[in-house]
This record gives sequence, C-alpha cells and structure tokens, in this order.
Amino acid sequence: MPHRIPETSPLPHALYRAEQLRLLDRAAIDEAGIAGGELMERAGRAAYRLLRTTWPRARSLTVLCGAGNNAGDGYVVARRAAADGLAVRVIALADPDGLRGDALAKAVAYRDAGGRILSDPALPARTDVIIDALLGIGIGRDVEGRWAEVIRASNAHQAPVLAIDVPSGLDADTGAVRGTAIEAQGTTTFIGLKPGLFTGAGPDCCGRIHFDRLDVPATVYARTVAAARRIDWPSQRHLLAPRRRTAHKGDSGHVLVIGGAPGLAGAARLAGEAALRAGAGLVTIATHPAHASWLNIGRPELMCRGVETPVDLAPLIERADVIALGPGLGQDAWGEALWRAALNAERPLVVDADALNRLARAPRRSDHWILTPHPGEAARLLGLSTAAVQLDRIAAARTLQERFGGVAILKGAGSVIVGPSHRPPAICSDGNPGLASGGTGDALTGVVAALLAQGLELEEAAEVGVCLHAAAGDAAAREGERGLLASDLIAALRGTLRSVEAR
Repeated sequence: MPHRIPETSPLPHALYRAEQLRLLDRAAIDEAGIAGGELMERAGRAAYRLLRTTWPRARSLTVLCGAGNNAGDGYVVARRAAADGLAVRVIALADPDGLRGDALAKAVAYRDAGGRILSDPALPARTDVIIDALLGIGIGRDVEGRWAEVIRASNAHQAPVLAIDVPSGLDADTGAVRGTAIEAQGTTTFIGLKPGLFTGAGPDCCGRIHFDRLDVPATVYARTVAAARRIDWPSQRHLLAPRRRTAHKGDSGHVLVIGGAPGLAGAARLAGEAALRAGAGLVTIATHPAHASWLNIGRPELMCRGVETPVDLAPLIERADVIALGPGLGQDAWGEALWRAALNAERPLVVDADALNRLARAPRRSDHWILTPHPGEAARLLGLSTAAVQLDRIAAARTLQERFGGVAILKGAGSVIVGPSHRPPAICSDGNPGLASGGTGDALTGVVAALLAQGLELEEAAEVGVCLHAAAGDAAAREGERGLLASDLIAALRGTLRSVEAR
C-alpha cells in the first residue's frame, strides 16, 4: 500500500498562530453563520477524502481520539469509514462522554451508528492506516503518560499515519516537539496554516501537508493579520526581472567574497561560484595568498586576489558593490584584520560563518547587513543553547534582528527571515534534507550577495535568495537527497533561474 501523500494544490501563504485560529473559527461560526458542528463535519469529511485518495486499498483503520475538538474530527472520520464498510477501531484516550459541544455530538453520532469506542490504548498489530486525532492545536504542555506511549507506538507501527490539523505533540506556533510528537506521512490542516508546520520539527512530523479552508469565506480573514508568511520560489521569483537584451556585466553588480584562510579555501570558492550562478556580473574573492593562485582552477570566471592586510583589501572593496564576509575566514589574526576592514567599508554585507562567530564575541548593530546564522551560530549570537533557539525559531530570528539590525536569516528546515519592515516573519517551505551538508550555507551567502548586487533591497534579497537556494536544492535532489553536494546545488541554480527569463 503506498505511503506517499499525493500532490495537492498550492498552499496559502498566510500563517496563523493557534490563538488566531480559534478566533477565525469563532468568526466563521458567529459572522459567517457556519455551525460549529458543520465545520467539524467538513473537517472530518476532508480528512476522510484524503485518506481514501492516498490509501485507496485501505480496509482497516485505527482512529486515535483525544479530549477536544480534534477528537470530534476523528469521530467524523470513523463514522464515515464505517459507513463505507471499513473495519474501524476507535481508541479514546479521554472518556468520550466527557467531551463537550460538537465533539461530544460527533462521538455520540459515531456510537449511535453502531461504532465501538475502546479505552485500551494498545494499537492493533495490523491496521492499514492510523488517524491521529489526539491533540491538534490544543496542546499546552509536554505530552506525558499514556498519551506519549500511544504516540511512540504509532511512530513505531508499520502503518502510515494521517494527522488531523496538527500532528499531536507538535507546537503549532513554533514547530517545537512538546515531549514527543506524531511523525505522520501526511497532515490535513484546516481554516489556516500554522507556522509550526513549516519550521523546527514541523517538516519531520507533518509529512506532506494538505490544506482545506472548509469553505470559510474570505471575509472571515479580513480583520486578522497573519502571524507569519510562508514563502517559496514560485511566490518570490517575480521580484527578479528578466534581463534587458542590451545588459552588460556592470548592470548585475560586483560581489566581493572575503574569506578562505589556509585550509578553508573551499568555503570562499563555493560562495563565489554561487554568486556567479545566481547572476552577479563580477565576483572577486579576497583570500589568503597561500592559495590565491589556484583557487579558481576549474572556474576561471572567478577573480582571486591574495590579500595579506587591510591595505591589500582596500582597492577590492572600492570596486565592489556588495561584500560576502565570512566563508572560511578563520579565527586567526589574518581573518580578524579583514573582518574589521569589511565592517568599516560602506558596502552592504552578507555575514556568515566565522564572521558571525566574531560578531558574537564583539556585538554591534548595522542596518546594512544580512546575517545568515545556522542554529548553533544563532545560539552564540544570542547567548543561548542551540536547543533553546530551536524551541522557537521565529522568536530567535526576531531577537537576532532586533539586537543586531539589518535582516536575519535563521537557517535550517523552514528557514526564518526577519527584516526591519513591519511585515510578518517569513518561513521558506522549499528545501530538503540533502541541503544538510557542508558548503550549502556558503552557497546561500553567495546567492544572497548576488541578488543584492543585482539591485534587490536587503529584505527582498534575503527572502528571494533563501527560496532560490532551496528550490535549486530541490532540483538537485531529483538525483537523490543523500550525497547531495553544495556544488550540485550551485549547478542547479542556472536552471532554477530559467523561469525568470522565460517570463
């Protein structure tokens, strides 16, 4: 039986926190006149329709129901499945008679139709699909006791799991796992998308995401400002205009990459090559003299200059439009001198790697840079543990931006971008695990610097760059995620950008 959730229509871009979704749910009832029971029926019907589409040969179903409205959705799925002749087992971790309102009504309807509700939390040895209707967005603390045991048993079971609204144990706002969480093959979510589905542990827990607005009218959303934005390459590429037929290299900007201490030359090379492939007209690498003469072997379009001191660097800065600072910069005195010179240059900066570690030791603010930390670097910048950063990636990115200025990109699954504008934080939903390899962060630095050099504003360059980088990674991953190299991603940039030129 296939375990792959089918492709669905494009997902919305607005992301709402759990409290906002409760208000939207209430507005759908009070303002749009949709009864709560009808909303629940629609949610259960949508989940069951997805189940039948994804696993058409399924003949047995185990539905895990909890204590809130999420359980009501589960009872609707169970009733519909039983009516279709499927063998249905409902396991209730909370007494169904203790449910309230619409959820109680759906449990009663299932039981009145002849359905049985079991209290024994043991999963059957054989079942075709497991439906997770335990907790939804209602989680307020870490999952413990038999609730955690059932979640762990579901994850260990051979049957695929379909989560309703939010995988149980996943914080809908942050993407943090609260103790333990369902790891579903698919998640069907309703009314509004949640930030936690797309960042932190969300991609691991959700599988493929399917969205259904449940026919809630657009007027219900009119007064609610989204808490965050989901961005992807199709939604961002319009910010890059096709090139004029008379364009020349000077029109596309000059990127200066500063980095490549002895033993670390590859990072600077990757950043430089990515900048070229992302459309920069000229790229110069200011690197250690020990390897300047051979760094561009195989890529002669890169101009490599050996620099010993800031005096050597000054004429290169003068000719540059944008500086990419940090790939392979190292932690010795050579890197320190170049770091200080770059900070004093009146050029936009993309700051990464060793430059971020230096910033953590000597904090300062700037309105003219883009910071690109991974969670470990963000932890050093904020004086936190990496685990604390990952508990709330959106809050961490926002704090980075407030403390250091400019634009912050918190890299990782569901990269988060926060800029100085009043727009909600952005979360990139493109990308794949193949990007978790050395050098892909250096490639992102080059991509973002190239977009700045081509005229995008800081926040635009950060958002477009993250999505372009992730989409190129997805294109490269068609040959397989495991073993994907940064150079594979860089090679895929040109093809990914073809959609811009085709407009």
